[in-house]
Amino acid sequence: MKKIVVKKSVYMGFLMLFVLFLTTGCGLFQGEQTLEEIDVPKDQSTNTETDIATDATKQTEKASESDKEGIEVTADQAETVPRELYLLNEEGLIVPQTVELPKTDLVAQQVLEYLIKDGPVTSMLPNGFEAVLPAGTEINQMNIQEDGTLIVDVSEEFKEYQPEEEKNIIEAMTYTLTQFDNVERVTLWIDGKEQTEMPVNGTPLKNGYSRANGINIYHPDGVDLMDSKAVTLYYPTQQNEQMYYVPVTQYVEMDKQTDYQSMVQALLKGPAYDMDLLNVFNPNVSIKAEPSVEDGVLHVSFSKEILNDENNASISDEVMETLVLTLTNKEEVEAVSVEVEGVDQVFNEHGVPYTEPVTRDTFVPTGSL
Repeated sequence: MKKIVVKKSVYMGFLMLFVLFLTTGCGLFQGEQTLEEIDVPKDQSTNTETDIATDATKQTEKASESDKEGIEVTADQAETVPRELYLLNEEGLIVPQTVELPKTDLVAQQVLEYLIKDGPVTSMLPNGFEAVLPAGTEINQMNIQEDGTLIVDVSEEFKEYQPEEEKNIIEAMTYTLTQFDNVERVTLWIDGKEQTEMPVNGTPLKNGYSRANGINIYHPDGVDLMDSKAVTLYYPTQQNEQMYYVPVTQYVEMDKQTDYQSMVQALLKGPAYDMDLLNVFNPNVSIKAEPSVEDGVLHVSFSKEILNDENNASISDEVMETLVLTLTNKEEVEAVSVEVEGVDQVFNEHGVPYTEPVTRDTFVPTGSL
């Protein structure tokens, strides 16, 4: 009888543990289900079609999973994109610098905020560069119009600058914002009121400000303004180990040539600006045929002196970038095809053939708002 009582007690003990496990398990499973229901947005709809996830979507999903697991996603791990900011260099020129900025839907507002003194750009400014917009400026609103006009509404703090800074401010704003394909010009509003001129020194803004107004404007001596036209040329310069390109608007004598031929001829001649700008073209380079545009591609033919290595038929990267940045600044030019007399195929200095016309985004970030 004693043995039977022991077995029955053991049996009853196992039974009670089993029931307790089931009860606890149901509570755990129900808890996980409730957590999942909380994470799903109420307005989430079901898509019966097959979705092809982009890299950005995958990263977002990974970030969401990390959040569920209690893993913090730091700013260093956030997705970034390259943007061009026009900043003030040591020579007092407005020049482009490509920086990695956090990805956002408000790209126009973001790049403008990164032009503000003492703003978010401060920690990433290259040595010798400064932001140009007055400290404390706030971006109230931005609105793109169908004709490519971007309305920029800023706070009253924008007015706090010196007269000699005015051209730098409007040029930096305009060139930074017109890096986007669908922005043609910028109009300025201050606290909801449209401005027909800049608030301190009166630079006209009636029809907006565009790249056609120029940047780092230079008036060389001895140029006949009646037979000349203002064009923007890009010249390389070097600061420490960094090479970057300076846009300079200057008057170039047309002399019955096309705009393109005059611009290329001015580049071959070298910078007239009395600054540390470089001429990267070999001596005696000549244009062999009048440049022409076809379907957005500008064709330019040079003599063999354009090559930095005739045996390998290569063109230096600085020469190609100088040409492309300058010529694609013209609205109708989307790409540049560089041809060399007597050479079937040209290469870059790393031996990669130029099989297609070269676009601006080969060297700088582009895109639309």
